[in-house]
Amino acid sequence: MTKADLIVGLQWGDEGKGKIVDHMAQTHDYVCRFAGGHNAGHTIVIGEDVYALHLIPSGVLNPNAKNIVGNGVVISPKDFIIEMEQFDNLEGRLFLSDKAHILLPYHALIDQAKEKMKGDNAIGTTGKGIGPAYGDKITRVGHRLGELKNPTKLRDKIIAYFDMNKSIFDAMGVEAPQSQALLEELNGYKDILGEFITDTTQMMWKIMEENKKILLEGAQGTMLDIDHGTYPFVTSSTTVSAGACAGLGINPKDLGKVTGIAKAYCTRVGNGPFPSEDFGDEGKLLRKNGHEFGTTTGRPRRCGWFDAVAMRHAVRVNGTDQVALMKLDVLDGFKEVKVCTAYMVDGVEINYVPYDLEDATPIYKSFAGWDKTEGVRDFDSLPTTAKDYIVALEEMIGTKIGIISTSPQREDTIIRG
Repeated sequence: MTKADLIVGLQWGDEGKGKIVDHMAQTHDYVCRFAGGHNAGHTIVIGEDVYALHLIPSGVLNPNAKNIVGNGVVISPKDFIIEMEQFDNLEGRLFLSDKAHILLPYHALIDQAKEKMKGDNAIGTTGKGIGPAYGDKITRVGHRLGELKNPTKLRDKIIAYFDMNKSIFDAMGVEAPQSQALLEELNGYKDILGEFITDTTQMMWKIMEENKKILLEGAQGTMLDIDHGTYPFVTSSTTVSAGACAGLGINPKDLGKVTGIAKAYCTRVGNGPFPSEDFGDEGKLLRKNGHEFGTTTGRPRRCGWFDAVAMRHAVRVNGTDQVALMKLDVLDGFKEVKVCTAYMVDGVEINYVPYDLEDATPIYKSFAGWDKTEGVRDFDSLPTTAKDYIVALEEMIGTKIGIISTSPQREDTIIRG
């Protein structure tokens, strides 16, 4: 029986997973998404065409690949349908788990209201409703895609939920959906999505027994994981490799090669600790050169230097076999490139990720910069200082850098043997 290859983000999300999933999807039969919601954003550039994917697996751009959205994902039917409009002929190529939880517009209203109530202590969520949808799932009051088979019954359950919690919603300023409008909305979702909803757990087992080539795709990054990230400034799902098992109904023995995705520097969106953030001109230049604005929100990303401490943590948590280093070309032209190799916490130097990163001060090692890597497709053709940087990173993070991206274009990718 085949094992499934896995792609996972190793930083605070936005690492460039979309390009690598797209690259690897060309040789896989199935691409399967296992966590997150439409707060995720994968940008894929193919020639002059730019695709921004939020829920549909990146394998959709390979006409020969089939795409599965697993039970671990929270799905906004409204946003999913809008995303589907970019593509033709999805019938027979797209499958949605009947156990995936539904994210409805009121979840976004709750999300935004809670962030507003927190004031200066806001987490900095996308406001898309991801947290409230996962919250409903965990407190066992959520609803799953399979319930769209009976929109009237689902409508009645949602209205009853609002009636039961009226005082809470009134305090947040969130209005209950209107009964008839809600029913029409749910019927509309059923009409469009109904044919794609199926038992994807059984499907996963079947295609693995058939020895299909399977690629598992996560969302966000390890440092945003609900358990292993910078809590509470994290997402609401399990973003690490172990989440693929729960999010698709497979077991750890089913996992094959794990490829971790990381930028050649670091970025973060929203609030929360970010030890290697650069607040000066170099951080601004990283943002400008890397076009670091959120695919989902458009917010400017916080930028800084590669954090080898956090990366070593992520590599170990995920069982990473190789790293795909993205956006090396963004560092082109820097006279000096820095790497965070340790933290100073309460006057003590440490080389691991502590319980709280809020007061961690980075300790840097500097490397000589280089002129141009953009568009290079062969490792030996890279500038010597760029190759030295990559080899040094391998030693610091404890695993091989097997893939290097030198531009957003699909073809500008170095594969190391």
